[in-house]
Amino acid sequence: MDILYTARATARGGRIGEVVSDDGVLDLELAYPKELGGPADNDKTNPEQLFAAGYSACFLNALKRVAKEKGLDAGGAEMTAEVGLGMAGAGFGLAVTLIGSLPALDAEQAQGLMEAAHHVCPYSNATRGNVEVTLATR
Repeated sequence: MDILYTARATARGGRIGEVVSDDGVLDLELAYPKELGGPADNDKTNPEQLFAAGYSACFLNALKRVAKEKGLDAGGAEMTAEVGLGMAGAGFGLAVTLIGSLPALDAEQAQGLMEAAHHVCPYSNATRGNVEVTLATR
């Protein structure tokens, strides 16, 4: 593979710590969400939120690219990623639901575009076979 870009971030402290990108643009404190024992007034992020943010942005870009190739209107499109953390055997696993809002398309076109983007998106390709991913539209 010909690498076009490399992102670099360093975590310190694990789930109760921080994550910082090498260029300093990303500089966030981490904490457990309240659902996993974190404080009720938690104002810090967690790895699942960061994964959801990256996956939703990347998937939306893949969707827009596929829409352009197919001559479909992806104007006003939004993508939400729900990332669930749970037990998978003796360890932990993730489950993802990608929910697309594609107001310019009918339901069949929207679902078809979601499925096509799922074969283009680098996150989808990286998780395929390892993470359960559900595609939905609203």
